[in-house]
Amino acid sequence: MNDQKQFDADMNPDELYLEEIFTDQKIGSIRRLSPVTRNGDADTSREVLYMGSTQVMTPMGALPINFELHANSIGEAAEKFGVEAEVAVERTARELEEMRRDQASKIVVPGQGGGGPAGNLGGGMGGGLGSSGIIT
Repeated sequence: MNDQKQFDADMNPDELYLEEIFTDQKIGSIRRLSPVTRNGDADTSREVLYMGSTQVMTPMGALPINFELHANSIGEAAEKFGVEAEVAVERTARELEEMRRDQASKIVVPGQGGGGPAGNLGGGMGGGLGSSGIIT
């Protein structure tokens, strides 16, 4: 048996947050993460964090989009939500397109090399694909 930990599930008691969720029940939600001490008291030495969450529909279904909102209050976070959500959706779309291009470039086309059994259809003993795509 492997003695090495595969997954570290330890929670740091000095980095805890109280999570509150605010929503308009139509566009998304804002999570307010208020830092707390290991005893659950407010930790004023750390900043309150605001995280936005929405989703966009794709041909594959709903895609969750999460993003940070740099704000000093829940009202300010709500005011920034729309602009930051649009930026996050555009960034996610670019990342998805880049991943699609990366995957498309990995497609091995018979007769164009590629190595290995699937990429070795163009020759060797027993024939292979001719220039017309017909097995010779």
